[in-house]
Formats: sequence, structure tokens, C-alpha cells
Amino acid sequence: MPESLLVFDMDGVLVDVTESYRETIRRTVQHFTGREIGNERIQELKNSGGWNNDWALAHQIIKDLGFTPSYGSVVEQFQSIFLGNGDDDGLMLREKWAASPGLLEGLSRRYRLAVFTGRPRAEAQMTLDRFAAHLSFDPVIGADDVERGKPDPEGLRKIAFLTGAERIWYVGDTVDDARSARAAGVPFIGIASQWTPGREELISLFQAEKAIVVLEDINQLETAL
Repeated sequence: MPESLLVFDMDGVLVDVTESYRETIRRTVQHFTGREIGNERIQELKNSGGWNNDWALAHQIIKDLGFTPSYGSVVEQFQSIFLGNGDDDGLMLREKWAASPGLLEGLSRRYRLAVFTGRPRAEAQMTLDRFAAHLSFDPVIGADDVERGKPDPEGLRKIAFLTGAERIWYVGDTVDDARSARAAGVPFIGIASQWTPGREELISLFQAEKAIVVLEDINQLETAL
């Protein structure tokens, strides 16, 4: 088994979540406020750091707009939009797998693969089973597997302990991913899509956090490595 480990964030790295998580944030905010927000506002908070949890991010935007629903009610509404109500209508089904055919298969011959995501682990596994059931990501560490979410390095340290890997890289798309990697002493590879609002700011943030390289998408990863 390869002794080097590639750890992937999921949203914005393995999966395009423009029409799933990002749209769910927008619809959740609209439900409670009657107002529409753009992706620019979401990315602005992401770039400010500390907003890895999309439930908390949606709740904060709603409060910023002058409304005060409970956190629990926001989570409930968010999940009903994202997962649907049993009629195959959840926005989760709009997700798109970002990796081109053969990319991860080729990397898996040289590296072990793992996932550290802010999603609940069960939701992360649902997406992996849907798009990449033939690949082994081990371990998959989600939000419910750690006491402190990103930018805390707990998840990466847990993966290092569980795998005993000699070399680890973390691939992520937010400043919280980068800060988690730096705190864990793990080299960071940033993903900054050409469609990301505030992309130049994001690249600067990655560079400030000592990213070893910044890519437009995951399909440039093999060449970069």
C-alpha cells in the first residue's frame, strides 16, 4: 500500500456544489428573510475564515439581514432543501463530480486517498457512493467525527494517527482548509476555481497560508504533484 496520503476536502474540490450547498444557503436565507443573496456574499464570509459550517454561515447571513430564527430551525430548513423530502427533490442531487475519469484512479496507485470534510460523514459517504463507489477513501472524517471543525487541525491529525502515513497533503478550497493544514503541519494544495467570486483574494489568502500550489480545479492535481 502507498505510504503517501492525499486528503481531500469534498465541497468545491471533489464535488461542484454550486447548485447544491451554495444554492441551499441561498434558498435557506430567502425562506427566512424573503431576500435573495448572491454567491459573492457567501464567498465573502468563506474568505473571512471561520465559516466552514454552512448551517452556521446561513444562520449568520440571516441574522445580518435582521432576522432571528433559532439555529435549529435554520438547520432543519437547510436539510430539507439539501436532502429533499423523500421525492428525489433534494439539491444534493444537483452535485457534479469534479474529477475527470481516470484521475483519481491513477492517483490511487501512487497515494492512499482520504477525505476530511465539513459535511456530516453520512452525507459525504452518500456522495462518494454515488460518484466513486469503486474508489477507496479511508478514512472519511466528517463534521461529526471531530469536536472542533476547521480551521482547527483536529481532523487532519486524526487522519495522520489512523493511517500512520509518512507523507500527507491536503487539498482544499477555503482559507479554513489552508489554516487547518498549516496548523497540522501538512502541505496544502489550494483549489481556486476561475468561477469563484473574489478569486484573487482567495489566492492571496492561500499564499499567505503557505500553500505549495494553487490550482483552478482538481484535474490539474496530477501534474502539480
